[in-house]
Amino acid sequence: MSKTILVVDDSASMRQVVSIALKSASFEVFEAGSGEEALAFLDGRRVNLIISDVNMPGIDGITLVREVKKRPAYKFTPVMMLTTESQPEAIERGRQAGAKAWMIKPFKPDEMLTAISRIITA
Repeated sequence: MSKTILVVDDSASMRQVVSIALKSASFEVFEAGSGEEALAFLDGRRVNLIISDVNMPGIDGITLVREVKKRPAYKFTPVMMLTTESQPEAIERGRQAGAKAWMIKPFKPDEMLTAISRIITA
């Protein structure tokens, strides 16, 4: 059974780039264009990893992580932030919220897949 990843980004083109890289590595990918869409998607179905942007209108990525971690079914689901935010303060806010990893855009797909393989165990 393939691992499931939810990609959350308000940029359709960024979701597409990430999804193509993930699908090429045999992941099952779902997409959400906002934090609100992501929370609606998380209705109990199994998700092995969430990859989220930080800067999104409405529910931003840090708030999304906090909300995900409040849900018993997703308390231990790892979250990777994929963002242009590189300031140490932003990274620390993400870690405090519960983000497991932080990757800066632009990114190399192979580096993202390597990071994911460290987060998601077989």
